[in-house]
Amino acid sequence: MKKLDINVHHLTRVEGHGNVVVNYEKGKVENFQLQIVESPRFFEVMLQGRHITEAPHITGRICGICSVGHTTASLKAAEKALGITPSEQTQEMRKVLLNAEFIQSHVLHACFLVLPDFLNVGSVIPLAETHPEEVKRALRLKKLGNDICEVLVGRHIHPVSMTVNGFTRIPSESEFEKVRKMLLDSEDDILKMVALFKTLKMPDFVNDTENIGLTSDGEEFCLYDGKITSSYGKIIEDENDYLELIKERVVEHSSAKHVKGEGETYAVGALSRLNLSAEKLHPKAKVLVEEFGLELPNYNPFNNNVAQVIETVHCFYDSIERIENLLEKGIKQENYKDYEVKAGRGAGACEVPRGILFHDYEIDEKGIIVKANCIIPTGQNLANIEKNMRKLVPEIIDKPKEEITHSLEMLVRAYDPCISCSAHFLDVEFV
Repeated sequence: MKKLDINVHHLTRVEGHGNVVVNYEKGKVENFQLQIVESPRFFEVMLQGRHITEAPHITGRICGICSVGHTTASLKAAEKALGITPSEQTQEMRKVLLNAEFIQSHVLHACFLVLPDFLNVGSVIPLAETHPEEVKRALRLKKLGNDICEVLVGRHIHPVSMTVNGFTRIPSESEFEKVRKMLLDSEDDILKMVALFKTLKMPDFVNDTENIGLTSDGEEFCLYDGKITSSYGKIIEDENDYLELIKERVVEHSSAKHVKGEGETYAVGALSRLNLSAEKLHPKAKVLVEEFGLELPNYNPFNNNVAQVIETVHCFYDSIERIENLLEKGIKQENYKDYEVKAGRGAGACEVPRGILFHDYEIDEKGIIVKANCIIPTGQNLANIEKNMRKLVPEIIDKPKEEITHSLEMLVRAYDPCISCSAHFLDVEFV
């Protein structure tokens, strides 16, 4: 094909609005853009003038899928600024909640947004007719993740009781037992989801890239805490120093900034986490790496879908073990208010389903936020998606335009972009 013009106006089966634009002529790439057309949302400006304890409840509204993740990163940033180290029980509960969010989000993406591509239907609506059991199973598993949050922190999304230095309400042992039973009752659904995805073949495409995520020297597969690590060798020990690695820049065609690390682009998310730390997965998830035939490190972005299924299994069994450990130690009714407000700065990083998330706050002596910065996973992936588009099109240029367009849509979807969260591009100064 000598000439190709593609303009996908509002990509389907992603959260938010983005366009795919490709112009290819006489063997030369003229234009490759993933245009982010969402309006900027100004959460960083909204935070200015608010008390630090309000930040987690405000930023949890950035996303209805990753509300626990935004709340967690916000809490970690606030606690860093205030010099607080939360209790072991608090941290364990937060890890269970992050696991629950990973389960519901990964299932949503893999089964509702990705699966239709492989079962030759346009969306989950016709999929409900052609594969009703698969859709019902996915609905149950997504509900499982949301229900765990409802039991432990008061809402299915936008958690109520997560707060600085703890929880406003500690669930009872019977509530933890309820969550444990909910998980155990869902094991068959998890295993059948895995079996289904083992039958799917991901497109064959490779593009080497830098991976960034949290890692540790211990045995934990890091989602809540760890070192900010680049596969190109740079490691940031202190979250406050994340800007030594993470560098944002404005691009004309996107209302979301692009981000670079040690290289010009990098990837975050499930596949990046497996590339960095697969050996630390729960044993029942680690065995799936081999069963899926996933050779690591892996640079096929379509395999992010497979990595999400593997992570879902990890989070499922890891949650059961953490809850059993909490129950064995006994649930303590802790006082979350035991801290002193003081001026400072704190950055918090945690993994959310789409990759590493950063919240960064500077506060005055009264705890009022004077500066805030949030860097969202999808924004970090945008430049890498365009890099992948640039390599993919010449490899499939002899296919019909419809197939090329569909392949590009699948490529973007493989990253599980949450475009609404990523829109952030202006520094606003009031004079």
